[in-house]
Amino acid sequence: MPDKQRITLQIGAHKIVLNINPEQEPFYRDAAVRLNEQYQQYARRFPNLPVEQIWIYVALSMAVNLQSDARDKNIEPLMEKIRELNQLIEKTLNNA
Repeated sequence: MPDKQRITLQIGAHKIVLNINPEQEPFYRDAAVRLNEQYQQYARRFPNLPVEQIWIYVALSMAVNLQSDARDKNIEPLMEKIRELNQLIEKTLNNA
């Protein structure tokens, strides 16, 4: 098991210190960037909302994206089967 790596992330006004596996560092850094971008978008769109409520919008947006990505991955095997069946149908029709 690899040694843990200590990283510091800036998310909004907060610094977060984590001990993570080194191979996961890019994922954590990318996630922090996405969170900060989403926060800025909602803060511009709703300048009068409290910080806590903006973070709720960010969390909801990220959760919806996660659900959408999971659904898209779940249908990929089905889409592959449909492609295979289409190829078989086309081959059969071309030989007829």
